[in-house]
Amino acid sequence: MKSILISTKIALVGLLIFSNAFAQPVIELPAQEIPAEYEFIAKIGDLIPDFTMTLTNGKKVSSKDWKGKVVMLQFTASWCGVCRKEMPFIEKDIWLKHKRNNDFLLFGVDRDEPLEKVKRYQKEMDISYPLALDPFADVFGIFANKRAGVTRNVIIDKSGKIVYMTRLFKENEFREMVQVIGLLLK
Repeated sequence: MKSILISTKIALVGLLIFSNAFAQPVIELPAQEIPAEYEFIAKIGDLIPDFTMTLTNGKKVSSKDWKGKVVMLQFTASWCGVCRKEMPFIEKDIWLKHKRNNDFLLFGVDRDEPLEKVKRYQKEMDISYPLALDPFADVFGIFANKRAGVTRNVIIDKSGKIVYMTRLFKENEFREMVQVIGLLLK
């Protein structure tokens, strides 16, 4: 009987060690209050719905294929001065740092502009991350009031939940977003 108890205890300890080896780490993200004037419709913690976008190279991307990935959606337009100010920082501080990480995706989502204009914009801005077309701002409208302005980012975790959102280009908010992406990719 004593040997059965010892064997059971050893098996339980082994099972605990084994299960902890595969446990997902708890990631502490900064708490974020989204001001009403940001005019987001989506909220922190929301699961993103299924939607599809077409990239400037013609490839289609679908949100249902993003499970297990950290995703950044950067809403932009060629006429947006603040977007133009932010994009080089996204390129340098986020895209070039994480583009080889198979767990990371970044899409600039261009609001309601034709393909040729978006391609010109990407070239003018000298960015290498992919841009998607958003005719009629339908994807934008999933996340924010369609009457609201661009220059906003949405960070989605590996489970498909929104974990961070920005509006305009505020350096402290941008730095925190960079930190959030880094934490999610650890």
